Amino acid sequence: MRLDKLLAHMGYGSRKEVKTFIRKGYVLLNGEAVFDDDIKVDEENDEIILLDQSVEYQKQIYLLLNKPKGYVSATYDTKEPTVLDLIEETQKGLFPVGRLDKDTTGLLLITNDGKLAHELLSPKHHVAKTYELTFTGEFKNSFVNQFKEGIVLEDGYICKPALFTLIEPQRGKITIFEGKFHQIKRMMLALGMEVTSLRRISFGDLELPKDLAEGEYRPLTKEEIEHLKA
Repeated sequence: MRLDKLLAHMGYGSRKEVKTFIRKGYVLLNGEAVFDDDIKVDEENDEIILLDQSVEYQKQIYLLLNKPKGYVSATYDTKEPTVLDLIEETQKGLFPVGRLDKDTTGLLLITNDGKLAHELLSPKHHVAKTYELTFTGEFKNSFVNQFKEGIVLEDGYICKPALFTLIEPQRGKITIFEGKFHQIKRMMLALGMEVTSLRRISFGDLELPKDLAEGEYRPLTKEEIEHLKA
């Protein structure tokens, strides 16, 4: 595999950015600086170091994206920009795990690991997802227990128990363990409130990094991948 393709594949930057790293001598191949971005490497056996950090090739990619508004959680859309438009990876087969609404921001996992995605989204695993939200309407103290008991949606569906913490009169944090269509917005509407902003801050053991700006992403660490798979 080409060196620049491997580095971009592993999430160290766009193809243009990693070419710059290589041409400036930031990359060591088997202990020696290389300056040709199109040099071929053995991804399984060659030792590659970028800025004193060892690069370990992974066929499967795991990226944590801080999704901004205006992007749909899909691999392709004829009318709207998708979250994959924000990803500068060359690896084919990447897709978002689950979905965030177009106007919802925050943590979104991007991967090509279909098995892990299936397990994370399976209802039987009850993976926790936590959101911060603002809303209009009055939040009554009794609503906390209603969330714990399971909100009944407009179509009669009874949601699984959820955890709601009121932070300010019209700002809160909610943790759900399933992922029905527009679920949080519908839960709030069922109680006479309307969501005005929604941001996912955690997904399973993954937490949205405070220093990751909207539209930016980074590879998951080994520890994060292991926790997800566990």
